[in-house]
Amino acid sequence: MSQAQSTRPAGRDVVRLGLVVGALGVVFGDIGTSPIYTLQTVFNPADPHPVPVSAANVFGVVSLIFWSVMIIVTVTYVLLAMRADNDGEGGIMALITLLRRWGAQRGKRAAVVLAGLGIFGAALFFGDSMITPAISVLSAVEGLKVVSDGLEDWVVPITAVIIIGLFLVQRRGTAAVGRVFGPVMIAWFATIGGFGVVGIAGHPDILKALSPAYAIGFMAGHFDIAFFALAAVVLSVTGAEALYADMGHFGRRAITRGWLLLVLPACVLSYLGQGALILENPANVASPFFLLVPSWARLPLVVLATAATVIASQAVITGAYSVAAQAAQLGYLPRLRIAHTSETERGQIYVPWINWLLMVSVLTLVFAFRSSAALAFAFGMAVTGTITITTLLFFYIARSRWGTPAWLIGLGASVLLLVDLLFVAANLTKLVHGAWLPLLIGLTAFTIMTTWQRGRRIVTAERERREGSLPEFIDELRDAPVQQVPGTAVFLNRGGRTAPLALRANAEHNHVRHEQVVIMSLETEPVPRVPAGQRVTVEDLGHTDDGIVFVTARYGYMDSPDVPGALALLDPAQTEGRLQLDEASYFLSKIELQRGPEPTMAGWRKRLFIATSYITADAAEYFGLPRDRTVIMGSRVDV
Repeated sequence: MSQAQSTRPAGRDVVRLGLVVGALGVVFGDIGTSPIYTLQTVFNPADPHPVPVSAANVFGVVSLIFWSVMIIVTVTYVLLAMRADNDGEGGIMALITLLRRWGAQRGKRAAVVLAGLGIFGAALFFGDSMITPAISVLSAVEGLKVVSDGLEDWVVPITAVIIIGLFLVQRRGTAAVGRVFGPVMIAWFATIGGFGVVGIAGHPDILKALSPAYAIGFMAGHFDIAFFALAAVVLSVTGAEALYADMGHFGRRAITRGWLLLVLPACVLSYLGQGALILENPANVASPFFLLVPSWARLPLVVLATAATVIASQAVITGAYSVAAQAAQLGYLPRLRIAHTSETERGQIYVPWINWLLMVSVLTLVFAFRSSAALAFAFGMAVTGTITITTLLFFYIARSRWGTPAWLIGLGASVLLLVDLLFVAANLTKLVHGAWLPLLIGLTAFTIMTTWQRGRRIVTAERERREGSLPEFIDELRDAPVQQVPGTAVFLNRGGRTAPLALRANAEHNHVRHEQVVIMSLETEPVPRVPAGQRVTVEDLGHTDDGIVFVTARYGYMDSPDVPGALALLDPAQTEGRLQLDEASYFLSKIELQRGPEPTMAGWRKRLFIATSYITADAAEYFGLPRDRTVIMGSRVDV
């Protein structure tokens, strides 16, 4: 007994260690590679608002970076936001789900407004997901220019090849990618931390920058310089939202441990070491990250940095999968084909359509901007916007769900939102220099998501009008001259109030019905997963002898719908006899959309809604239906 007890904790420790290593390989790549380009960008002489290189400014900037990381990443995300999970799932879409759930229960208009703001934050995250792979991989490959000037022309082609390879391996799944990338990231953090220590040893005075007095003094005494510097300082916290969005892949504990025990110390040491190098020789500001290491180690560091930035891209790519999947389940995007890539972790998914969209977008940015410095002006806007919205939503939930005292909410929100809004304001000064790009991407995604939600409501209302009352139709069906044929027919429907169009067409035009008829509605609950014991409920629609039953199958937004699997959970007593699932026919009602004359939406939004509908995943595949026994019956609906 004692031996068994002693092995269980060890087993749990192995699992936790594996999750931490996996998280290191997927979650921390973005924020863990920020030291490559952050300080270089702050002191970039080509910046429209350059920061002069001086000892006082170096101390101020390094201190500002350190405390920005502590406040935004450690406090806002790791200690606060990651506590607001939705049954283990994180990210801004999880916050929106919580807002919709509790806001609807309390009838609060503020929750609806904040949910809309959250959708814009999620849209900005898609912009982050496009820019991060481009700037991260470019910044690493640009290290070749430090090794040899003759390699400069190879930077963009090599970057493009690496990015294509990254997106091609996504189908293998987060877990497989994490197992390969985890050890690489451990080597990465050990390397940048070690060289950071070497730099600090050369100029140990840089450790004074850990004092908040230098950050506050820099902001207060040189606000005209420090304010504009914030637009580049924000690069040190890129990837914070990915930590939160990827929480469902590895869990809060694994991410917290990885951040506090390895990632944070390594990044801080690297920033301090680079600062010390600049203090030693201001000319090192050209590329402090790569110049921090001896010349013989620069080429190996470029290779390692390239691998690390590929992993940095992985963090936001998997985050984009999670956000898109949750948005589709909540009705903000069409039904997408989602592949679950792990048998043990349901949160590990692959979304092909999003994958290829991101790949094309990232390659376009690489060839359009051609350098990390050009992309840096655009990068911060998406990050700061998403962080600010996340902070706002978190404090609303903390007050409405947990009942946190108003004075504490006011104090915490005032401090954190002040920091966030300063970053937003600083990045707005870069609007004409590239910050417009993530805003454009965010506004485009926001428009698509809200248009789909609006159009979906219009189509659903028109469809329900055509379908008519389900109870009335069942009563009419009993008296209608309809022939019964052997077998089981399953009609998928959007609810229990109206009759499926396919069932109505069969009865009214073909004058037939099956001996057993199952009308099935699939509902997405505002939780990640629904236990199998709570999966299905059955209603007899008022008659217990007609062989017609109504089944509701409930799924979480991270579950994969499986209609035959759900029906297999029923027993004959619930369905007026045993269902013949091996030979059952499945009927889908397909809607063909066209623009109508009614002023339901602006003309351009109607065209956008119809165009967006073409990316909808195949219904039979999405619901797990056998193709050889699935019948699709169409109907045209005006938008």
